[in-house]
Amino acid sequence: MRVADADILIVPGYKGSPEDHWQSRWERKLSTARRVQQAEWTKPVRDDWTRTIADAVNESTRPIVLVAHSLGVAATVQAIPQFRNRISGAFLVAPPDVENDAIRPRHLMTFGPYPRDPLPFPSVVVASRDDAFSSLESAEDIAGAWGSLFIDAGEAGHINADSGHGPWPEGLLTFGKFMSRLTVPA
Repeated sequence: MRVADADILIVPGYKGSPEDHWQSRWERKLSTARRVQQAEWTKPVRDDWTRTIADAVNESTRPIVLVAHSLGVAATVQAIPQFRNRISGAFLVAPPDVENDAIRPRHLMTFGPYPRDPLPFPSVVVASRDDAFSSLESAEDIAGAWGSLFIDAGEAGHINADSGHGPWPEGLLTFGKFMSRLTVPA
């Protein structure tokens, strides 16, 4: 599948994605990308966030590919039961450990626990060995439960602008390979 054939839904996490974040850069670069806008980025409420994501999915008229980061991953996975349109694939980056009460901010836990059923569409989970919001083992475990291809990004922090992943060209190349393997759902 080509980018031009899909609605690329960018799903940021807590506080949104600033202009120099890879998600914002991809949104500007990919012609069919659009951001799922949450009403409140700094005080996330699970039901509000999942409804907003489901609305964006259900309003789409073309094949959908989700690109979620951090708390956006948690909200996306929690929103799946509300999806009426089929998803072609999901690129899920830096999923937080929503069950570890030692991780701050504590509102992450309100988005858990993660469902452990396989996702009903192809997916990739990219995680880092030194992410302050999740251990590599936790991310790899949830990727396995979801049936996702797991990619170890090495010591990449939270894979955001603060960790030096503004442009993140390796991520864009990986996303491009993922897109090329997707098909339009029947």
